[in-house]
Amino acid sequence: LEDNKIRKFIKTNYYQTGISDIKIERTSKRVKVIVKSSRPGVLIGKKGAGVDKLQSDIQKLSKNKVFVDILEVKKPERNSQLVAEKIASELENRVSFRKAMKQAMQRALKAGVKGIKTSVSGRLGGAEMARTEHYHEGTIPLQTLRADIDYGFAEANTTYGKLGVKVWVYNGEILPVKNKKVEEVSSNVDA
Repeated sequence: LEDNKIRKFIKTNYYQTGISDIKIERTSKRVKVIVKSSRPGVLIGKKGAGVDKLQSDIQKLSKNKVFVDILEVKKPERNSQLVAEKIASELENRVSFRKAMKQAMQRALKAGVKGIKTSVSGRLGGAEMARTEHYHEGTIPLQTLRADIDYGFAEANTTYGKLGVKVWVYNGEILPVKNKKVEEVSSNVDA
């Protein structure tokens, strides 16, 4: 419950800093908030003033001692949440949904993703009846368990109502790391 308040507070007040993920780690007497941002300089501020303000604001929401860590997202085009928020902001600025989706997909593919799928739902183009439009490029193996698929969601508030933006980004497969101890034990058994 407290975690949701902290997440909502950070997302609403620091939306323009490109926050992709907020992780909250708890121990008995302290709370560590890890914020992943594509624009950490804006979030940190001059001489760390932004971090101090953020920490004091979160401290008001929490009973425990709060520590804030800010990490940079190196390639925002490969992060599904940031891509979804970018499409949503373009839709709010009255850019055509097809153009916004296709440009975002091109930027992601240039950044080196193996596949991307985007979906926009709602009253597209001010239509009376809501619909959903999908576009995808590359491969998106949603049924493969070892696939590294990043999912992001954002909402765009337009004059016609809310539009939902969903993005799936495929970064390749996560291959299992073989344990060397298991191999050593099996080789010792054979000998």
